[in-house]
Amino acid sequence: MKPNIHPEYRDVLFHDTASDTYFVIGSTAATTQTAEFEGKTYPYMTLDVSSASHPFYTGKQHVTKNDGRIAKFNKRFNRKSK
Repeated sequence: MKPNIHPEYRDVLFHDTASDTYFVIGSTAATTQTAEFEGKTYPYMTLDVSSASHPFYTGKQHVTKNDGRIAKFNKRFNRKSK
Protein backbone atom coordinates (compact mmCIF):
# COMPACT_ATOMS: atom_id res chain seq x y z
CA MET A 1 0.00 0.00 0.00
CA LYS A 2 1.16 3.49 -0.75
CA PRO A 3 1.91 5.63 2.32
CA ASN A 4 -0.03 8.82 3.15
CA ILE A 5 -2.95 8.31 0.73
CA HIS A 6 -5.37 6.29 2.86
CA PRO A 7 -7.81 7.89 5.33
CA GLU A 8 -7.37 7.21 9.04
CA TYR A 9 -9.35 4.17 10.19
CA ARG A 10 -10.49 4.41 13.81
CA ASP A 11 -13.44 3.71 16.12
CA VAL A 12 -16.20 6.32 15.70
CA LEU A 13 -19.27 6.86 17.90
CA PHE A 14 -22.42 7.09 15.77
CA HIS A 15 -25.63 8.43 17.34
CA ASP A 16 -28.97 7.56 15.72
CA THR A 17 -31.10 10.55 16.69
CA ALA A 18 -34.38 8.90 15.61
CA SER A 19 -34.10 6.03 18.11
CA ASP A 20 -31.51 7.58 20.48
CA THR A 21 -29.14 4.65 19.97
CA TYR A 22 -25.33 4.75 20.03
CA PHE A 23 -22.96 2.55 17.99
CA VAL A 24 -19.18 2.33 18.12
CA ILE A 25 -17.98 1.16 14.73
CA GLY A 26 -14.65 1.31 12.94
CA SER A 27 -14.85 3.98 10.25
CA THR A 28 -12.93 6.48 8.16
CA ALA A 29 -15.64 9.14 8.59
CA ALA A 30 -14.09 12.58 9.06
CA THR A 31 -15.53 14.52 11.99
CA THR A 32 -14.38 17.29 14.30
CA GLN A 33 -16.76 16.52 17.19
CA THR A 34 -15.93 14.18 20.04
CA ALA A 35 -18.11 12.54 22.68
CA GLU A 36 -17.58 10.29 25.67
CA PHE A 37 -19.19 6.84 25.63
CA GLU A 38 -18.64 4.14 28.27
CA GLY A 39 -15.63 5.96 29.72
CA LYS A 40 -13.78 6.52 26.43
CA THR A 41 -13.68 9.55 24.14
CA TYR A 42 -14.52 8.88 20.48
CA PRO A 43 -14.95 10.96 17.35
CA TYR A 44 -18.72 11.62 17.19
CA MET A 45 -21.14 11.62 14.24
CA THR A 46 -24.95 11.85 14.19
CA LEU A 47 -27.21 9.81 11.90
CA ASP A 48 -30.83 10.34 10.90
CA VAL A 49 -31.51 6.65 10.14
CA SER A 50 -29.70 3.46 11.10
CA SER A 51 -30.57 -0.21 11.52
CA ALA A 52 -32.09 0.67 14.92
CA SER A 53 -34.70 3.00 13.42
CA HIS A 54 -35.17 1.96 9.76
CA PRO A 55 -38.55 0.23 9.18
CA PHE A 56 -36.97 -2.60 7.16
CA TYR A 57 -34.72 -3.68 10.04
CA THR A 58 -37.22 -3.06 12.84
CA GLY A 59 -39.95 -5.15 11.16
CA LYS A 60 -42.39 -2.26 10.84
CA GLN A 61 -42.20 -1.99 7.05
CA HIS A 62 -45.46 -2.47 5.18
CA VAL A 63 -45.25 -4.49 1.99
CA THR A 64 -47.82 -3.67 -0.65
CA LYS A 65 -48.99 -6.41 -2.93
CA ASN A 66 -48.58 -5.62 -6.61
CA ASP A 67 -50.84 -7.53 -8.95
CA GLY A 68 -49.67 -8.52 -12.40
CA ARG A 69 -51.18 -7.22 -15.64
CA ILE A 70 -53.53 -10.19 -16.04
CA ALA A 71 -54.75 -9.99 -12.44
CA LYS A 72 -55.43 -6.26 -12.84
CA PHE A 73 -57.38 -6.91 -16.04
CA ASN A 74 -59.48 -9.64 -14.40
CA LYS A 75 -60.11 -7.46 -11.38
CA ARG A 76 -61.17 -4.52 -13.54
CA PHE A 77 -63.69 -6.57 -15.53
CA ASN A 78 -64.84 -8.75 -12.60
CA ARG A 79 -63.57 -11.97 -14.11
CA LYS A 80 -63.09 -14.96 -11.85
CA SER A 81 -59.87 -16.92 -12.20
CA LYS A 82 -60.19 -20.57 -13.22
